[in-house]
Amino acid sequence: MNHYFALVHKGADSAFGVTFPDLPGCFSAADDANDVVPQALDALALWFEDQEVVAPSSLDDIRALHADELAKGAYLVWVPYIRSLGGAIGDRAQV
Repeated sequence: MNHYFALVHKGADSAFGVTFPDLPGCFSAADDANDVVPQALDALALWFEDQEVVAPSSLDDIRALHADELAKGAYLVWVPYIRSLGGAIGDRAQV
């Protein structure tokens, strides 16, 4: 199972915006902080439907590349990508 760092932004009058630095075009949003990770999980699943699995960057690399955003209040969450094996609900996922 791969884990990807998601960069989370929150403006005063906006939802939580989530982007994945390693995955161009992979993003999500959540109105509540408790929904950030579940929404990010869904975004990963959808993104990988059409993309090959890529190696995630290290925490140090992500921090260095996004230092300005992190200094301004953005934060990182570590989100697992769990590849579905398909089939009926309740089937096992490949980790």
